[in-house]
This record gives sequence, structure tokens and C-alpha cells, in this order.
Amino acid sequence: MKVIIVGGVAGGASCAARLRRLNETAKILMVERGPYVSYANCGLPYHVGGIIEKESSLLVATEQTFHDMFDVSVRTGCEAIAISLKKKTVDLRNVATGEVSTESYDKLVLSPGAAPIRPPLPGIDLPGIFSVRTVPDARTIREWLHRGSEPRTGLDSYTGLQVVTKPKRAVVVGGGFIGLEMVENLSHLGLEVTLVEKLNQVMPPLDPEMARLVERYLIKHGVRLELNDGVAGFRQVADGSLEVLTGSGKAHPADVVILAIGVRPETALAKSAGIEIGQRGGIRVDEHMRTSDPDIFAVGDAVEVKDYVTGQWTLIPLAGPANRQGRIAADVIAGRDTRYRGTQGTSICQVFEAAIGQTGVSEKTLLQLGDTDFEKIYLYPNSHAGYYPDAKMMAIKVMFRKSDGLLLGAQVLAEDGVAKRIDAFAMAIQMKATIYDLEEAELCYAPPFGSAKDPVNFAGMVAANVLHGDMPLSHWSSLDGVFILDVRNPAELKVESVPGALNIPLPQLRHRLDELPRDREIHVICRSGGRAYFATRILLQNGFKARNLSGGMLSRSHAASSH
Repeated sequence: MKVIIVGGVAGGASCAARLRRLNETAKILMVERGPYVSYANCGLPYHVGGIIEKESSLLVATEQTFHDMFDVSVRTGCEAIAISLKKKTVDLRNVATGEVSTESYDKLVLSPGAAPIRPPLPGIDLPGIFSVRTVPDARTIREWLHRGSEPRTGLDSYTGLQVVTKPKRAVVVGGGFIGLEMVENLSHLGLEVTLVEKLNQVMPPLDPEMARLVERYLIKHGVRLELNDGVAGFRQVADGSLEVLTGSGKAHPADVVILAIGVRPETALAKSAGIEIGQRGGIRVDEHMRTSDPDIFAVGDAVEVKDYVTGQWTLIPLAGPANRQGRIAADVIAGRDTRYRGTQGTSICQVFEAAIGQTGVSEKTLLQLGDTDFEKIYLYPNSHAGYYPDAKMMAIKVMFRKSDGLLLGAQVLAEDGVAKRIDAFAMAIQMKATIYDLEEAELCYAPPFGSAKDPVNFAGMVAANVLHGDMPLSHWSSLDGVFILDVRNPAELKVESVPGALNIPLPQLRHRLDELPRDREIHVICRSGGRAYFATRILLQNGFKARNLSGGMLSRSHAASSH
């Protein structure tokens, strides 16, 4: 059996190595258009920022590695330009010489990835404007950032104009994963950074109120945020620097521009061969990663996948799913009945000293789908035992089904412990667990790492209280004209307060119940929701109608700014 794999990096390289482990006699040829067959593209921003110092550290496996370890033939600098489904052949072009050869296959795996979106805007090809996809991209950016390190005169080799100092100002276009990682790394290098985002929030997969927390971290570290303003073009000024022009008419000065607008599946090869392309623009595959042609498979960023929670077709370009898809395609080619469950979008991104993680479905996606059978909670526990030094407050949002408690999604931002909690939520979603399972989950505990009641357990307990009716909820988005009871201490109200709210500190509540209306529903607030829960239980058991305002004043601060 002869198998040709088009594209390396995550999906293709994973497929090649797995297939060899399952089939010692198959002839495997992997072709890669670029110079490196397997590299850590997720590490590129950190190489630009100097955190990963050596370029060689990004190279996961070389041609020689695949030859010696797996007996896989690799051709780098080799582009697949045409597929004949009838003849079962692939035309391959040597990028350096232009020479075209034809190879036959029994099975073909497409792993072309996704290309950075580079819209045809005025000036987009000016020197100093870069995308971040490959190792050579990172190398070029590093060279640009370090040019002019010493004061000098004469003409710059890039622009042909006078340059005497190294770049000091950067504009990053796009606030997704790559955009935020580049913002952080450019800031670490000492550049003044402006982030331009066409949408009204960074990190589009997040719900807006959680994105507000990310934005606060960016602003805290001196990043200039320009939301709701898309890029309209670029121009070069007299000293060789750039200006980034936006739809609102602003002009942002820059010595370097990073385009992180997003990616688009590379489907030209598949499309020209007549392979089915899905409605979202990716190659359509089944659960075995098989395309509309039974002998052709596709994996990685180029394919459409089923959302694990909603079952909807979607595009989620992540390295973890790409690796698993490559492995599954290899299994199926080797004769195993392995199936891809779908992608739930589990991801994490560093934001200076904090991290933002997410898994499963967001509230805004549920609303877009017209789903009404869900509830959300906000909670703010410590990352580990409060009596152990350096515990950090976590902001957690969890979505779950009202009908049966099925866990749907989670988003977590904190300066400590994010990955541990997101991974726990992700596995729970994968196993179709409920919030009741989160209550009972046995998670590791020692004071430096967590609490006896871990934030994951805590989330399950809070959600279970809601579904059991112990803690009816309300949210800041629907509070017009309601009666609000604030159970914080008077000193706290001097920091922030809600106009018109009645303040009865929790320790006094049982003795002042006669001050509360019995003919109106009472919405109870505190700082984070804990004391409001205690107050809600007191009120409900004394015949009042009461609801806990989820997340208290902490959720108000970012919920209000998201509307």
C-alpha cells in the first residue's frame, strides 16, 4: 500500500508516524511545501519575543528523523498542485526548480492547514507588515525587529529609506490567539503596542463579559486597545515607518505591523479535484476523517469538524485536534474502526501574568442557536488554599443544561491554576458529565495547588444549588425596576454601590427581615455571590421570594461593560 500525505506540521506528521507504527510495510511519502516538515507553529510568537531563544527548538522532527525512525520518505519544498481522483495520482512541483512529477497513491491524506488571512488592502505589501505562520515568518520578523539596533545612517535595506533606530512601535491587527500572543511578546521586547480589532471584543470565542477581563489585563500592561475599528489600509511615511489606517479614519503609527486577522482553510487543491467543501469553507470529512472520495482523507486546520457539544459544523484550527485527526486517519487507513468525536474548542492563552482558558460552548453560541435550555453561573474562588501564600482569585463562568445539568462549557481567567481547571471541565464535557458529577469529582489537593473544595467542585455545587431550587438565580442583564438587597458591609459600599439598593449587612439580616417587602421578588447581591447565597437561603426559608445575583458585584463590573 502506498500512502501520500500532503502537508506535515501537526496533522500530517502525526498521521505518518502513527501509520508506520501500525503498518511496517506501507510505502509512505510525505510532502511539505515549506522547508520544515514538522515544527511547533504554536511557539512562533514566543520565538519572536525571545522566550524560545533558538529557532532549532521549534523543529519537532526533521526529514532525517522521519527517515531514520519511521522509514517515511519526506520531500520538503515540494507542493502538491493537482489530484486525479480517477487515476489516483498527485502532481508534485519542486518549489525551487518548478519541475513537476507525478506520484500514484492507494490512499491520500490532505493536511494543507490554513493560511493567514491577508485581505487586498491598500499598502498591505509594504515592508514591515508580517503574518505569523511558519518558521521563516518568525525569522523575518525577528530580523526586522532587531535591525538598526545600533544608531546608524544610510539607507535601510528593507525600505530604501533613512532609518537610525530600531523599531519602537508595533500595531497588531486582530485580537485572537496569535494576536494576543504577539501583543504580549512584542511588549516584552519593549515595544509600544496597539491592538486593532474589528469586533467589539478580543478573543472572539469568549463571551463578551469574559473578554472584558482579558482586555483589562492588556490595558494594565500598557497595550492600547482599539476595538470596533477594522483596518482600511496602510501607508509609508517619510522616515520609512508605517501608518495603519482604520475604518473610523484613525492613523496608528507603527514600525512593525503583525497581521493576525485569522486563518482560512487551504482548500484549493481539494476543490480543484472535486472533493466536497462544506458550508463553512473547510474540507468536508466524516467521523473517520474520510472526504467525499473514499480513498482520500483530510485532517487539521483545513477540515470542517462537528462541534462536540452542539453537533454543528464548524472550523476550529487547533493543534491538539489536528494531531488526533492525523492519528485517526492513520488508524482507519490501517484498517481500524477509529472515529473522531468532534472538537470542543479547548484552548488556553497566556495574557501577561494571567491566562484565559475555555472549553465547550459559549453562551453567545447557545443564544445564536436559539437554545433556551441552559443556565450560567459566575464564581470567583481562590486558585489554591487561601491560607497558603499567593492564592489568586479566579473568574469562572460555567454553562449547563437546566433540564438535566449536563455540562456545556466553561471559561476561566486567573493568574494561577487555569489550565488545571479547564482540563478538568474539558474532560467532564468529553465524558458527558453533569454538574452533579463536578460536585463529586475527586481532585488532588494540597495547599499549594488547590483547596479541599476545588473550584471545579465549587462550580458543580453552585450549579447544583441552582437546579435544586436552593439558590434561584438572576443576572445583571435583566434587573430593570427590581428590588435589590445588598448584604455587604457599609465600608464596601464606599468603593462601589448599586443605586437604589437597600443595604442590610448579612450578620444583621435575620433581625431586620421586617424591612423587606413580601410582595416583591428580592435580588440579593454581595461582592462575589457567597454571602448573597447565605442571605438567599435565609430569605427563602422565611417565606420571601429571593434570587441570588450570580457573581455579585464582580460579575457586574464586567457584565455591564459588555452591553
